[in-house]
Amino acid sequence: MPLALYALTAGAFGIGVTEFVIMGLLLDVSADLGVSISAAGLLISSYALGVVVGAPLLGALTGRLAKKTLLLALMVVFTVGNLACALAPGYWTLMAARVLTAFAHASFFGVGSVVATSLVAPNRKASAIALMFTGLTVANILGVPFGTWLGHAYGWRSTFLAVTLVGVIAFAVIALLVPRDEPAAADEDESSEGALAVLGRRPVLLGLLTTVLSWVGVFAAFTYLAPILTRISGFSEAAVSPILLVFGGGLVAGNLLGGRLADRNLVPTVVATLIALSAVLFLMTAAIHQPIAAIIAVGLLGAAAFATVAPLQMWVLEKAKGAGQGLASSFNIAAFNLGNAIGAWLGGFVIDHGPGLGAVTLVAGLVPLAALAVVLLAQRLERRAIGSPALAQC
Repeated sequence: MPLALYALTAGAFGIGVTEFVIMGLLLDVSADLGVSISAAGLLISSYALGVVVGAPLLGALTGRLAKKTLLLALMVVFTVGNLACALAPGYWTLMAARVLTAFAHASFFGVGSVVATSLVAPNRKASAIALMFTGLTVANILGVPFGTWLGHAYGWRSTFLAVTLVGVIAFAVIALLVPRDEPAAADEDESSEGALAVLGRRPVLLGLLTTVLSWVGVFAAFTYLAPILTRISGFSEAAVSPILLVFGGGLVAGNLLGGRLADRNLVPTVVATLIALSAVLFLMTAAIHQPIAAIIAVGLLGAAAFATVAPLQMWVLEKAKGAGQGLASSFNIAAFNLGNAIGAWLGGFVIDHGPGLGAVTLVAGLVPLAALAVVLLAQRLERRAIGSPALAQC
């Protein structure tokens, strides 16, 4: 793999840390800024909203920029946003800084996916995407625990200063290693109108829907792993963090495996990973009642969840060939985050109004089956469209 891919991985690492580290610092932030824990929790929701809004906004405004230029600009936004978080005098300025930082998220991963696939041979494109996303998985294993420790030891602002430094380093390595490309020509129609026209293609829309549904299932379970492990599996609160390291190890393994399999045969990999994700969630419903089985199931959930990422991202890129591919890729990153938000709500609904905490993984396992149904429908429509160019463009 070319060194430029590792530059993209560095950017992905920084973005992953800034997205998730706030979860471990909620008590510190709420105490320092004089707000409730639930209000501090909205800093997580605001980031997710910024990702969803930032994808179409920046994608439409920057479609004709050279991709390296855009990546560097996004790292500037990321770095300035984290510096603003560190220096925020109050709650609302911190909220605004989080949203600003989130704007870089979807576009970086979206454009980065396009750049990653351009750096390698056609039979290694999904693996290239997976390597870039390894930065996100390593952020969960190493970056977030270290950032949480740093925030507890030296104040939560020190964590954001450290992430600001990561942003500076990522900017430097991207500037040094990622090859220069030319801006999109006017006749390539990377304008907002041309890009949005690609988003109107039925295969692209079905791909985005598949991504949303698959990650509704992931986050319906992941959001409530801590209470599941303590209240059902019988672990102490102190044991949750080491167990989540097992989850992180599964993320890395599943991410790389999903990319490698997708390079060999994309659609069967999408189908297989969705089936695997659903099966793991169903198995967790029984496994969480036995401590050792619960730990194994947590690792398998991490592997099954991230095994879907590179195949789903590659599938949308394949369906959005031509103008607007970068925007479609960014939208798919936003789709992951939309799935996160809906999944967290679904899990909470099951706990408060449904069968309860023990059934969260069972309900979560049903959602990837809905994503699988969308994939099978998309394939059926594609086969029907063969020989009909007009239909194929719908």
